[in-house]
Amino acid sequence: MKRRHTHIVTLPALLFLSVLLLSINTLDARTRTTRKNLRTVEIPVMALEADDALLPDSLVAVDPDAVTLKGYSKRASDSKESFFITNNTTHRMSAVRLLLRYTTMNGEMLTQRSVTVPVSLKPGETKLVSIKSFDVQRLFYYYAGPQPRKQATPFKVAFRLTGYDVPVGN
Repeated sequence: MKRRHTHIVTLPALLFLSVLLLSINTLDARTRTTRKNLRTVEIPVMALEADDALLPDSLVAVDPDAVTLKGYSKRASDSKESFFITNNTTHRMSAVRLLLRYTTMNGEMLTQRSVTVPVSLKPGETKLVSIKSFDVQRLFYYYAGPQPRKQATPFKVAFRLTGYDVPVGN
């Protein structure tokens, strides 16, 4: 007579095995968190010319080529504006002051404002900075960025360097 082996599986052991099998199966089904087909926008921000009638005469004394702005970004849903700022001088600078002019695609001025960007830049260094947006109602987006799903108005931005601080000491 042959002897039969009976195996009794308890409920906790069965639960453990099912959880183990589920976790092994989900290891292969990864959630992709990266977006495909992203592109970098390397559009430099236009500089305001010194002969512009809306610029104060006091701004002519500042070298407009001391800083460069590029990679400007502001989506309609953003409460901040971001851009890369580069120090083109031979000395360290901080607290960069800019005059920003926002215009429609037709060139009509939306607003103009002065901002102070608290950033420390070594000669030739570039940093990403963010400032509070002029668009508190979130109705505008930068024309070179992605077009929003909601209705919003595209705009352009131009800048003028109005000053910067040169730190003394260490």
